[in-house]
Amino acid sequence: MSLFKTLTRNIDWKLWASLGILLGAGLLSLLSSRPELFYKQLLWIAIGFIFVVLFSFLDFRSFFSHSSVSNIFYVFTIGLLLITFFFAPSINGNRAWLLMGPFQFQPSELAKLAVICVLAVFFAKRHIGIARWKIIIGSFLYALIPVLIIAAQPDMGSALMVLGIWLGFLLLSGIPMRRLLVAGVFFILVFGLLWTSVFKEYQKDRIVGLFQPQQDPLGANYNVIQSRIALGSGGVFGQGFRQGTQTQLGFLPEAQTDFIFAAITEEGGLVGAGIVLAAFLWLMTRLLRMGMLVEGNIAKFLCLGTTRKHIE
Repeated sequence: MSLFKTLTRNIDWKLWASLGILLGAGLLSLLSSRPELFYKQLLWIAIGFIFVVLFSFLDFRSFFSHSSVSNIFYVFTIGLLLITFFFAPSINGNRAWLLMGPFQFQPSELAKLAVICVLAVFFAKRHIGIARWKIIIGSFLYALIPVLIIAAQPDMGSALMVLGIWLGFLLLSGIPMRRLLVAGVFFILVFGLLWTSVFKEYQKDRIVGLFQPQQDPLGANYNVIQSRIALGSGGVFGQGFRQGTQTQLGFLPEAQTDFIFAAITEEGGLVGAGIVLAAFLWLMTRLLRMGMLVEGNIAKFLCLGTTRKHIE
């Protein structure tokens, strides 16, 4: 009984409630669209829960107070990204997945956590002098290395998300507006260079498609248009479990991953979509509250950086 009290004493039940709603919605959608993935996902959730319980006994404030810990984790992740880039098989044109028997692992997801950890320590120890260009550029380099490797896979979406994590840390660290404006101009110049020299045509088409969604309906914007059809066909209460035409007939691509929200909305309607969005909003609110109340700069930056990742 004492062990149970120890585990539940400091649990944020409101945060866990929002997390449970999101996990439940995802599992139901998988059971509808890809039943063979339902039990695999359920297994990973159980494994993740076990790790959460085990990690709840650790004091991460003292663990991450040593910069060597976060640096080792960061270097290890960079190594995984390099191994993936050079040796992983090409899946859908990307070398982004490591195959481990029946399982696939995407190191770019681990890279997001590694960047959060290393930047949390970096800014926690240097936030007083954040206005110095040396610190701003140093923090940018931590994000730039994994961004370049991930972009070369090529996985531009994940690369931009890692870059967004760095930008979020920069905003949260209290950087002066003048420095932020200069950094914004620099970012625009870098983006222009990437556009002319690095981005491939299909990547440019996807970016242009954000602003011209009706252009090339059978090509670059096919996925977006099909997801919009799925969203609209759900109505208020949805078409029902396993009744979504876009999802069940295969018109909605990657309904189990990239477009799972569209799949949930098609079968759950506006009500289901509202519940999922409310759960996400509540989860981020609780994480932000934890980041404001927790003691220690490193812990604050870890919480706020995790919130930034969820926003991405």
